[in-house]
Amino acid sequence: MQPTATVLVYSDNAATREQVRLATGRRPATDVPQVEFVECATLPAVLTELERGGIDVCVLDGEAAPAGGMGVCRQIKDEIYDCPPVLLTIGRPQDAWLATWSRAEAAVTLPVDPVEFADALAGLLRARLAVDA
Repeated sequence: MQPTATVLVYSDNAATREQVRLATGRRPATDVPQVEFVECATLPAVLTELERGGIDVCVLDGEAAPAGGMGVCRQIKDEIYDCPPVLLTIGRPQDAWLATWSRAEAAVTLPVDPVEFADALAGLLRARLAVDA
């Protein structure tokens, strides 16, 4: 059985969560494991899943409401021991500085470009899995 990576996807918008799943496919690159998704639509669900453990990368929607992904990212970086790397989806390229403020390791704009998104996610998975090895 092949190993899998678990990706938490947070957005209050089901269509955004679907964009992330479709852009990722079964695996974002040939040199990373297949991906399983844990979808969350609320901040409490995100915190519950992260406390449970086993999440390799978080994808957070910077446009989510009422808790935006940037604020969620900053909160989990402060509160979750060994917090997984975060890929933040942002509404405009000009918001990249906010992604830096939130301490996200990577950011891509919405709507999701499948190639850009898969590259960013694969890079975070490689880094996380190298640390865990």
